[in-house]
Amino acid sequence: MLTHEISRLDQQRSFEMTQKIHKLFNYQLEIPRLRHNEQQCDSARDDKKLTFTHMSLLWILIGVLIVLGLWLILSYNGLISLRNRSDEAWSDIEVQMKRRYDLIPNLINTVKGYATHEASVFEQVTKARASAMGAQTLEEHAQAEGMLTNTLKSLFAVSENYPALQASQNFLELQHELRDAEDKIQAARRFYNGNVRVYNTSLQSFPVNMMAKSFAFTAKEFFNMPENEKVVPEVKF
Repeated sequence: MLTHEISRLDQQRSFEMTQKIHKLFNYQLEIPRLRHNEQQCDSARDDKKLTFTHMSLLWILIGVLIVLGLWLILSYNGLISLRNRSDEAWSDIEVQMKRRYDLIPNLINTVKGYATHEASVFEQVTKARASAMGAQTLEEHAQAEGMLTNTLKSLFAVSENYPALQASQNFLELQHELRDAEDKIQAARRFYNGNVRVYNTSLQSFPVNMMAKSFAFTAKEFFNMPENEKVVPEVKF
Protein backbone atom coordinates (compact mmCIF):
# COMPACT_ATOMS: atom_id res chain seq x y z
CA MET A 1 0.00 0.00 0.00
CA LEU A 2 2.72 2.43 0.95
CA THR A 3 4.69 1.49 -2.12
CA HIS A 4 1.69 2.07 -4.29
CA GLU A 5 1.08 5.48 -2.72
CA ILE A 6 4.70 6.49 -3.20
CA SER A 7 4.54 5.40 -6.81
CA ARG A 8 1.40 7.44 -7.32
CA LEU A 9 2.99 10.52 -5.79
CA ASP A 10 6.06 10.08 -7.96
CA GLN A 11 3.91 9.85 -11.03
CA GLN A 12 2.01 12.96 -10.01
CA ARG A 13 5.20 14.90 -9.38
CA SER A 14 6.55 13.65 -12.67
CA PHE A 15 3.38 14.78 -14.45
CA GLU A 16 3.49 18.21 -12.80
CA MET A 17 7.13 18.59 -13.73
CA THR A 18 6.34 17.61 -17.29
CA GLN A 19 3.57 20.22 -17.36
CA LYS A 20 5.90 22.89 -16.06
CA ILE A 21 8.55 21.96 -18.59
CA HIS A 22 5.91 22.02 -21.33
CA LYS A 23 4.66 25.44 -20.21
CA LEU A 24 8.22 26.75 -20.04
CA PHE A 25 8.90 25.40 -23.51
CA ASN A 26 5.73 26.96 -24.84
CA TYR A 27 6.65 30.26 -23.17
CA GLN A 28 10.08 30.12 -24.81
CA LEU A 29 8.37 29.58 -28.13
CA GLU A 30 5.88 32.39 -27.41
CA ILE A 31 8.55 35.02 -26.65
CA PRO A 32 9.59 35.61 -30.31
CA ARG A 33 5.97 35.89 -31.35
CA LEU A 34 5.25 38.39 -28.56
CA ARG A 35 8.29 40.39 -29.49
CA HIS A 36 7.22 40.36 -33.13
CA ASN A 37 3.74 41.55 -32.16
CA GLU A 38 5.25 44.27 -30.01
CA GLN A 39 7.45 45.37 -32.87
CA GLN A 40 4.42 45.43 -35.15
CA CYS A 41 2.54 47.58 -32.64
CA ASP A 42 5.49 49.95 -32.38
CA SER A 43 5.75 50.10 -36.14
CA ALA A 44 2.01 50.80 -36.42
CA ARG A 45 2.31 53.60 -33.87
CA ASP A 46 5.28 55.06 -35.77
CA ASP A 47 3.37 54.84 -39.05
CA LYS A 48 0.39 56.55 -37.43
CA LYS A 49 2.61 59.33 -36.09
CA LEU A 50 4.25 59.73 -39.49
CA THR A 51 0.87 59.82 -41.22
CA PHE A 52 -0.38 62.41 -38.73
CA THR A 53 2.73 64.53 -39.34
CA HIS A 54 2.28 64.30 -43.10
CA MET A 55 -1.38 65.25 -42.82
CA SER A 56 -0.51 68.20 -40.59
CA LEU A 57 2.05 69.45 -43.08
CA LEU A 58 -0.44 68.96 -45.90
CA TRP A 59 -3.11 71.02 -44.14
CA ILE A 60 -0.57 73.71 -43.33
CA LEU A 61 0.44 73.84 -46.99
CA ILE A 62 -3.20 74.01 -48.08
CA GLY A 63 -3.80 76.83 -45.58
CA VAL A 64 -0.80 78.77 -46.89
CA LEU A 65 -1.98 78.33 -50.48
CA ILE A 66 -5.49 79.50 -49.57
CA VAL A 67 -4.12 82.60 -47.80
CA LEU A 68 -1.82 83.31 -50.75
CA GLY A 69 -4.68 82.88 -53.19
CA LEU A 70 -6.91 85.25 -51.22
CA TRP A 71 -4.12 87.81 -51.05
CA LEU A 72 -3.57 87.60 -54.81
CA ILE A 73 -7.28 88.04 -55.49
CA LEU A 74 -7.62 90.99 -53.12
CA SER A 75 -4.43 92.67 -54.38
CA TYR A 76 -5.40 92.17 -58.03
CA ASN A 77 -8.91 93.49 -57.51
CA GLY A 78 -7.53 96.41 -55.52
CA LEU A 79 -5.21 97.43 -58.36
CA ILE A 80 -8.01 97.04 -60.90
CA SER A 81 -10.21 99.30 -58.78
CA LEU A 82 -7.49 101.96 -58.45
CA ARG A 83 -6.72 101.81 -62.16
CA ASN A 84 -10.38 102.17 -63.07
CA ARG A 85 -10.74 105.14 -60.72
CA SER A 86 -7.78 106.80 -62.45
CA ASP A 87 -9.32 106.13 -65.87
CA GLU A 88 -12.65 107.56 -64.72
CA ALA A 89 -10.90 110.64 -63.36
CA TRP A 90 -9.21 111.15 -66.74
CA SER A 91 -12.59 110.82 -68.44
CA ASP A 92 -13.84 113.69 -66.28
CA ILE A 93 -10.92 115.82 -67.50
CA GLU A 94 -11.74 114.96 -71.11
CA VAL A 95 -15.39 115.94 -70.60
CA GLN A 96 -14.41 119.37 -69.23
CA MET A 97 -11.78 119.93 -71.93
CA LYS A 98 -14.33 119.10 -74.63
CA ARG A 99 -16.71 121.59 -73.06
CA ARG A 100 -13.94 124.18 -73.22
CA TYR A 101 -13.19 123.35 -76.86
CA ASP A 102 -16.89 123.72 -77.73
CA LEU A 103 -17.06 127.19 -76.15
CA ILE A 104 -14.06 128.61 -78.00
CA PRO A 105 -15.63 128.87 -81.51
CA ASN A 106 -18.59 130.78 -80.08
CA LEU A 107 -16.17 133.04 -78.19
CA ILE A 108 -14.16 133.72 -81.36
CA ASN A 109 -17.30 134.49 -83.39
CA THR A 110 -18.51 136.87 -80.69
CA VAL A 111 -15.20 138.73 -80.57
CA LYS A 112 -15.04 138.83 -84.39
CA GLY A 113 -18.24 140.81 -84.42
CA TYR A 114 -16.47 143.65 -82.61
CA ALA A 115 -12.78 143.15 -83.46
CA THR A 116 -12.65 142.32 -87.15
CA HIS A 117 -9.00 143.37 -87.54
CA GLU A 118 -7.61 140.78 -85.09
CA ALA A 119 -7.42 137.89 -87.58
CA SER A 120 -3.98 136.74 -86.37
CA VAL A 121 -5.26 136.29 -82.80
CA PHE A 122 -8.27 134.34 -84.01
CA GLU A 123 -6.03 132.13 -86.11
CA GLN A 124 -3.71 131.42 -83.18
CA VAL A 125 -6.63 130.44 -80.95
CA THR A 126 -8.10 128.22 -83.66
CA LYS A 127 -4.77 126.44 -84.24
CA ALA A 128 -4.19 125.97 -80.52
CA ARG A 129 -7.68 124.52 -80.15
CA ALA A 130 -7.11 122.08 -83.04
CA SER A 131 -3.77 121.03 -81.53
CA ALA A 132 -5.36 120.43 -78.11
CA MET A 133 -8.19 118.38 -79.62
CA GLY A 134 -5.67 116.23 -81.54
CA ALA A 135 -3.40 115.51 -78.56
CA GLN A 136 -2.95 111.83 -77.73
CA THR A 137 -0.56 111.49 -74.81
CA LEU A 138 -0.68 113.24 -71.46
CA GLU A 139 2.43 115.23 -72.33
CA GLU A 140 0.87 116.38 -75.61
CA HIS A 141 -2.31 117.33 -73.78
CA ALA A 142 -0.37 119.35 -71.21
CA GLN A 143 1.60 121.25 -73.85
CA ALA A 144 -1.44 121.87 -76.05
CA GLU A 145 -3.54 123.05 -73.10
CA GLY A 146 -0.77 125.46 -72.10
CA MET A 147 -0.62 126.87 -75.61
CA LEU A 148 -4.39 127.19 -75.76
CA THR A 149 -4.48 129.06 -72.47
CA ASN A 150 -1.82 131.51 -73.70
CA THR A 151 -3.73 132.24 -76.91
CA LEU A 152 -6.93 132.78 -74.93
CA LYS A 153 -5.06 135.29 -72.80
CA SER A 154 -4.18 137.14 -75.98
CA LEU A 155 -7.81 137.05 -77.08
CA PHE A 156 -8.98 138.44 -73.74
CA ALA A 157 -6.30 141.16 -73.93
CA VAL A 158 -7.60 142.19 -77.36
CA SER A 159 -11.17 142.38 -76.06
CA GLU A 160 -10.12 145.07 -73.57
CA ASN A 161 -9.68 147.46 -76.50
CA TYR A 162 -13.36 147.16 -77.39
CA PRO A 163 -15.72 148.56 -74.73
CA ALA A 164 -18.77 147.46 -76.68
CA LEU A 165 -17.50 143.87 -76.63
CA GLN A 166 -16.92 144.05 -72.91
CA ALA A 167 -20.52 145.12 -72.45
CA SER A 168 -21.89 142.31 -74.63
CA GLN A 169 -24.07 139.97 -72.63
CA ASN A 170 -23.23 137.06 -74.91
CA PHE A 171 -19.52 137.65 -74.44
CA LEU A 172 -19.88 137.89 -70.66
CA GLU A 173 -21.82 134.62 -70.56
CA LEU A 174 -19.21 132.85 -72.72
CA GLN A 175 -16.42 134.23 -70.55
CA HIS A 176 -18.18 132.98 -67.42
CA GLU A 177 -18.75 129.51 -68.90
CA LEU A 178 -15.17 129.31 -70.12
CA ARG A 179 -13.85 130.25 -66.69
CA ASP A 180 -16.14 127.65 -65.10
CA ALA A 181 -14.83 125.00 -67.52
CA GLU A 182 -11.23 125.95 -66.70
CA ASP A 183 -11.91 125.71 -62.96
CA LYS A 184 -13.48 122.28 -63.41
CA ILE A 185 -10.51 121.12 -65.50
CA GLN A 186 -8.17 122.13 -62.70
CA ALA A 187 -10.31 120.33 -60.10
CA ALA A 188 -10.57 117.23 -62.27
CA ARG A 189 -6.80 117.32 -62.86
CA ARG A 190 -6.11 117.39 -59.12
CA PHE A 191 -8.55 114.52 -58.58
CA TYR A 192 -6.91 112.53 -61.39
CA ASN A 193 -3.39 113.11 -60.06
CA GLY A 194 -4.52 112.07 -56.59
CA ASN A 195 -5.88 108.77 -57.90
CA VAL A 196 -2.76 108.18 -59.99
CA ARG A 197 -0.58 108.81 -56.95
CA VAL A 198 -2.44 106.18 -54.91
CA TYR A 199 -2.37 103.72 -57.82
CA ASN A 200 1.36 104.19 -58.51
CA THR A 201 2.21 103.94 -54.81
CA SER A 202 0.37 100.63 -54.61
CA LEU A 203 2.28 99.36 -57.65
CA GLN A 204 5.61 100.24 -56.04
CA SER A 205 4.80 98.74 -52.63
CA PHE A 206 6.20 95.31 -51.68
CA PRO A 207 5.01 92.62 -52.19
CA VAL A 208 2.26 93.98 -54.46
CA ASN A 209 4.89 95.13 -56.97
CA MET A 210 5.88 91.50 -57.61
CA MET A 211 2.30 90.52 -58.36
CA ALA A 212 1.75 93.67 -60.45
CA LYS A 213 4.67 92.82 -62.74
CA SER A 214 3.28 89.32 -63.28
CA PHE A 215 -0.07 90.75 -64.41
CA ALA A 216 1.48 93.55 -66.52
CA PHE A 217 0.24 96.47 -64.42
CA THR A 218 2.07 99.67 -65.38
CA ALA A 219 2.37 103.04 -63.68
CA LYS A 220 0.31 105.97 -64.96
CA GLU A 221 1.57 109.45 -65.82
CA PHE A 222 0.57 112.54 -63.90
CA PHE A 223 -1.25 115.28 -65.77
CA ASN A 224 1.04 118.19 -64.88
CA MET A 225 0.12 121.45 -66.53
CA PRO A 226 2.73 124.06 -67.49
CA GLU A 227 3.51 126.63 -64.82
CA ASN A 228 1.85 129.43 -66.77
CA GLU A 229 -1.45 127.51 -66.80
CA LYS A 230 -1.60 126.45 -63.16
CA VAL A 231 -3.15 129.77 -62.18
CA VAL A 232 -6.02 130.98 -64.34
CA PRO A 233 -5.51 134.71 -64.92
CA GLU A 234 -8.00 137.22 -63.62
CA VAL A 235 -9.58 138.89 -66.64
CA LYS A 236 -11.75 141.93 -65.99
CA PHE A 237 -14.38 143.17 -68.35
